[in-house]
Amino acid sequence: MDDIRDLYQEVILDHNRHPHNFRKMEHPDATLEGFNPLCGDHYTFYLRFDGDRIDEVSFEGSGCAISKASASVMSSVLKGKTRDEADRLFTLFTGIVTGKMDAVEHLDELGKLAAFVGVADYPVRVKCATLPWHTMHGALHGKDESITTE
Repeated sequence: MDDIRDLYQEVILDHNRHPHNFRKMEHPDATLEGFNPLCGDHYTFYLRFDGDRIDEVSFEGSGCAISKASASVMSSVLKGKTRDEADRLFTLFTGIVTGKMDAVEHLDELGKLAAFVGVADYPVRVKCATLPWHTMHGALHGKDESITTE
């Protein structure tokens, strides 16, 4: 698990400094805003679909290193996934970082997302890591009201 914690720190810092897919998307099929009033994380997520597949994911906004890194990794991981696969990853990621699922049992399935396993050790940071996922999940399912962590 120490290797995962080292990876966690490295991935968080890298994706915070150089976020992937950090831009406003032109002509998205779904857009949703997410906000964490506790720490000020505020993002807008954009999705474009090709049939049942997520063709493109992007985001813009600002927040702490954990929320930005989570959004960045999520945006990369979800590209090309079906809606069902995205739902499965949402359940898996949120289950792992909230401590409701055992990360060790799902390391292969987590892939790059394994870097966030350590978030479960810091309950105050769970909302930071999951805000992008809850917002994406809302956009994926056609919600039109902003997502909030409160």
